[in-house]
Amino acid sequence: MYVAVMDNIFLLVLVTLLSVVQNVFFALKVEKECTGQHSKNHSAAFERLSCANRNCMDTYPTFLAVLWCAGICLSQAPAAFAGIIYLVVRQKYFVGYLGQTCQSTPGFLFGKRILFFLSLMCVVGIINHLMLTYGGSDYKEYIQTITKVVSTLLLLP
Repeated sequence: MYVAVMDNIFLLVLVTLLSVVQNVFFALKVEKECTGQHSKNHSAAFERLSCANRNCMDTYPTFLAVLWCAGICLSQAPAAFAGIIYLVVRQKYFVGYLGQTCQSTPGFLFGKRILFFLSLMCVVGIINHLMLTYGGSDYKEYIQTITKVVSTLLLLP
């Protein structure tokens, strides 16, 4: 039984752990900037880093919720794939914020698109479960096939 449960959530666990490592990286960058020399440029850089870190942390609970909901309610592989892409985009957003704020905009917009996709997967998975429970119709295999194909479209800019 343990193996069956782990097979259904293993990819989600990996993405979650990678996101934790990324959060540690962000925190270390902020700490490094905070403990560096105190100059006018340092203050601006610290403010940008701190703001980027805060923005990433604001969306983190939403990301985890929709990642796990999409993976459990519908399909773990497309959810984990979207989660990996989200982490890459979040890294791009964070690093973009170190330069000029406008450099982070593409990462922010792309991240919103991925969160929308994961949210949509959650809703579809819940609707399919309700249809199976109360209507006797199960479309999970068809929906999983569609989400696997659609998840690759997330790579398009």
